[in-house]
Amino acid sequence: MSTVVAQALHVFGLRSHVANNIFFFDEQIIIFPSGNHCVKYNLDQKWQKFIPGSDKSQGMLALSISPNRRYLAISETVLERPTITIYELSSIPCRKRKVLNNFDFQVQKFVSMAFSPDSKYLLTQTSPPESNLVYWLWEKQKVMAIIRSDVQNNPIYQVSINPQDNTQVCVTGNGIFKLLRFAEGTLKQTNFQRGESPNYLAHAWVSDDKIIVGTDTGRLFLFESGDPRWETNIMVKEPTSSRSLEIIHESESLIEFPPPSSPDPSFEQVVATTYTHHMSMPQVFAIAAYSKGFACSAGPGRVLLFEKVEEKDVYRESREIRIPTDPQSSDPSQSDKQDVLCLCFSPSEETLIASTSKNQLYSITMSLTEISKGEPAHFEYLLYPLHSASITGLATCIRKPLIATCSLDRSVRIWNYESNTLELFKEYQEEAYTISLHPSGHFIVVGFADKLRLMNLLIDDIRPFKEYSVRGCKECAFSNGGHLFAAVNGNVIHIFTTTSLENITNLKGHTGKIRSLVWNLDDSKLISAGTDGAVYEWNLSTGKRETECVLKSCSYNSVTVSPDAKVIFAVGSDQTLKEIADSLILREISAFDVIYTAITISHSGRMMFVGTSVGTIRAMKYPLPLQKEFNEYQAHASPITKMMLTFDDQFLLTVAEDGCLFTWRVFDKDGRGIKREREVGFAEEVLVTKTDMEEKAQVMLELKTRVEELKMENEYQLRLKDMNYSEKIKELTDKFIQEMESLKTKNQVLKTEKEKQDIHHRERIEQLLDKQSRELQDIECCNNQKLLLEYEKYQELQLKSQRMQEEYEKQLRDNDETKSQALEELTEFYEAKLQEKTTLLEEAQEDVRQQLREFEETKKQIEEDEDREIQDIKTKYERKLRDEKESNLRLKGETGIMRKKFSSLQKEIEERTNDIEILKAEQMKLQGVIKSLEKDIQGLKREIQERDETIQDKEKRIYDLKKKNQELEKFKFVLDYKIKELKKQIEPRENEIKVMKEQIQEERDLEALVRRFKTDLHNCVAYIQEPRLLKEKIRALFEKYVQRADMVEIAGLNSDLQQEYARQREHLERNLATLKKKVVKEGELHRTDYVRIMQENVSLIKEINELRRELKLTRSQIYDLESALKLSKKTRPQEAPETALTKDMASVSPTMRLSEQEETGRIIEMQRLEIRRLRDQIQEQAQVPGFHTIAGVRLPSLADSDVDFEVHSK
Repeated sequence: MSTVVAQALHVFGLRSHVANNIFFFDEQIIIFPSGNHCVKYNLDQKWQKFIPGSDKSQGMLALSISPNRRYLAISETVLERPTITIYELSSIPCRKRKVLNNFDFQVQKFVSMAFSPDSKYLLTQTSPPESNLVYWLWEKQKVMAIIRSDVQNNPIYQVSINPQDNTQVCVTGNGIFKLLRFAEGTLKQTNFQRGESPNYLAHAWVSDDKIIVGTDTGRLFLFESGDPRWETNIMVKEPTSSRSLEIIHESESLIEFPPPSSPDPSFEQVVATTYTHHMSMPQVFAIAAYSKGFACSAGPGRVLLFEKVEEKDVYRESREIRIPTDPQSSDPSQSDKQDVLCLCFSPSEETLIASTSKNQLYSITMSLTEISKGEPAHFEYLLYPLHSASITGLATCIRKPLIATCSLDRSVRIWNYESNTLELFKEYQEEAYTISLHPSGHFIVVGFADKLRLMNLLIDDIRPFKEYSVRGCKECAFSNGGHLFAAVNGNVIHIFTTTSLENITNLKGHTGKIRSLVWNLDDSKLISAGTDGAVYEWNLSTGKRETECVLKSCSYNSVTVSPDAKVIFAVGSDQTLKEIADSLILREISAFDVIYTAITISHSGRMMFVGTSVGTIRAMKYPLPLQKEFNEYQAHASPITKMMLTFDDQFLLTVAEDGCLFTWRVFDKDGRGIKREREVGFAEEVLVTKTDMEEKAQVMLELKTRVEELKMENEYQLRLKDMNYSEKIKELTDKFIQEMESLKTKNQVLKTEKEKQDIHHRERIEQLLDKQSRELQDIECCNNQKLLLEYEKYQELQLKSQRMQEEYEKQLRDNDETKSQALEELTEFYEAKLQEKTTLLEEAQEDVRQQLREFEETKKQIEEDEDREIQDIKTKYERKLRDEKESNLRLKGETGIMRKKFSSLQKEIEERTNDIEILKAEQMKLQGVIKSLEKDIQGLKREIQERDETIQDKEKRIYDLKKKNQELEKFKFVLDYKIKELKKQIEPRENEIKVMKEQIQEERDLEALVRRFKTDLHNCVAYIQEPRLLKEKIRALFEKYVQRADMVEIAGLNSDLQQEYARQREHLERNLATLKKKVVKEGELHRTDYVRIMQENVSLIKEINELRRELKLTRSQIYDLESALKLSKKTRPQEAPETALTKDMASVSPTMRLSEQEETGRIIEMQRLEIRRLRDQIQEQAQVPGFHTIAGVRLPSLADSDVDFEVHSK
């Protein structure tokens, strides 16, 4: 590979016909296509980063960015095959994530793409005739579904996925509006078109199921779930009217429109017939949705903002934004007539960007649209005005970092490649074919279709100063020294001098059109190449050809010469690079199946660059290699027309038919051939005409006079202010003297009040001391009576414990006697029973023997039955015997229990003795309590003082509570209404509770029945030793509690009861859970309200404290002034006039003093009332359930504030 490297630095241009060609990466970075790159441009820092297209790409067709801003999909055609490349934007530099280029279906190109909301799926639309809509799982390169969008070969303009639903898809085109849903591996249409099918150009999702669609006739439709809901026509009036746009809202609902067959004409038909000759329908090429509504293009150079009407599914026009007219245009009235092809809002919706059909980018801040009420707002250039057609000419200079370009869009532009800005720009009536920039950077020569013009580059204008009648000049070039320039007219080269501006010679010899000119380094020779296959080297001193090389089979596109002027390099249509010296082709290097369209060589002679017909550039080192040793870079999307290196070999400049200008930084990795740094920096001089200087001087003089006038006016104003301030100072000093006098009198009044309060306080203390002594005597009497009562109780308890001890001893003796008697009786009873059983058994055996003897004949027949009966009887008696043994064991257990009871009774006796000891300890405690009560008496005396103070506060609060009572009555009315509503809600629950109570009553009845059954069963157990009575009791028990119907249904009934009980319990638990949630929510609401009120109260307390501080400061200042006044009186006792004046003022001051005193008293009273009201509010909020007072937040008492006031006044 070659060691010559080129890095893309900056691009000036936009490819507007790429679908979806502008969008935001974040708030400051935008992405747009330019050449064969996607450009990331930072709006604040002005840097560019490039995402190059695929190798051998023939141009981008569509772009799409994922909603999470992580992925960028680019649709391209690579080697006649469609390709979708997905880049990961978050990586630096951006890397390819996936390439989709193997398809199982017919496809020519992808015209529109869209990512799903979760960025996992990609929707793509192919061009007719296939018109396939493909739904991809792009990470796995898997086609999830494919469907043919249209069968009539109509163009499809846009596809999109619902921003809230991965499975819902929208497709619009000529006569096509389809909503599809992805389900079970297929895309199924969910809407059906009715009636006419307009040409739908663009659409946007405004909510989950609503889409705005625009047509080529200026109609906007709102579809909800595929059904039309609203429609608007955008009408463009003729330029004679005051407003160029008028929006006619036909109806808020399409249901009100009569069908096309209706005899009554609709409003739409009336408008169409009335204004057919006066109006033209604009085309809606772009729609972008935002939070308040949407923006749409509305004809050439106009964008409309629509906002949603509240509580209705309709939109109204809110703003109009226009593209401004360009004063540098040849026809300013038509400069804004460009279609808006794409709209995009920034993520914060602060900025709207628009791209137009003339390759321009515009932006507007949304806040500006709100300011300009009534008048339409205007866009501004996002970057700078760009070329909108093929760039035909390129030039640079030595003394300034300038690039000059001309284009078929009839404009000439001067760029600065150091600051990456547009310096000058002007449009003309004719197309510009070629341009050359003088080495000084002050002049340009431009070849137009009608003339060749030599022009000055002024500070703010490009102004011609010489014209030559050279028609259709396709090539021109200044010499390296700038004293000559050459211009081509067909097959003739005209040489002009820049000093006298005369034509000094004409070079004739070419038979075809000349395509390229180049000067050698010392300007002694000129090399030309043309379509006739000839390369000539001209000697300017003689005006004759020195060398020539003709190859008729090749049409040359570009030519350059080595720095030593010995070798000429030419490229042409035969796909080779030719090295020519001394009229001979030394070498031909293949271009490998592309045509070279431009060539340039560095001033060092070590680096060579060529441009191709597919828009790429190739960097190779010189001498040229025989093999394929070069670096190829993606640059433009069309053939490169011109390329050039700057004078210092640092930058490569390329332009192409796609209207883009690229700047590249170039260097040789080996370090050879790099020019040394510039000894002299770039020139900063500019050309200015004398008339412009005179105008500016005149303006400066006017401004200076204006400044002088303003100075005089300001000085006068300052003098007036000084006078006013001096008068105010006098007034304030007088006022303070009067206040000091009033404060003196106030101080005297306060002293007298203080003496009165001291006397009152002493009387109050004497009364309290008397009261305390009386209460102390009463409390001592009460305590003595209580002690006597406690002693009597103690005596009674002691007697009671002795009696209980005697009773327990008697019970123990009785229990021992009863136990021995019961044991003897039980043994006798069971022995008698055993004898009876043995006699019965013997008798039964004798009966069996007799039966055996009597029935020997029938023995065989009934032998089995007899054996069974014998066995049953045996088991029966064995069971009875076992029961007897068990009852014996039970009686033994009962005797053990009686022993345990005896031991427990002994323990209780011990516990009683412990109780006696505890009572003694309590007696000691009571004595301690008497001492503590004495201490409480002292505390109560202190509380009496505090209570007296609180009584005064309570009386003051009564008045506020009365007011609050009135407000509460109002609240009562509201709460009564709420209680009625709650009662309505409670009634169904009360019914449920009633049903549940009945069920609980039934369950209680069942429990009572079970209890009765248990008691009857225990009664039966008493007859366990008497089988006949036991049998009768059990039969009676069965007849009492069991019925015939219950015997059959009892099992099912129990299960039903259990199910019903479980169901009712579950229902009650659910109700309880919902009620708990409601209580929690209401508690949280009350808590937030309480916190808010407490915060307000805290802020008010802070304000009150600040006011108190300010009052304290003012009082200290008054005290200082008062002391100063006393000193002044001592120092000046003899000034009789002044004393007379003070007497006069003293006679006047009482009225002033009284008014100020009343005013301050009124202010203090108002503040007290406000503090009381706030305290009452806090207490009321504290009483509300769910609220809790905040610890540490407490208002200072009014009494404390009064004391502070008295201290400060002293």
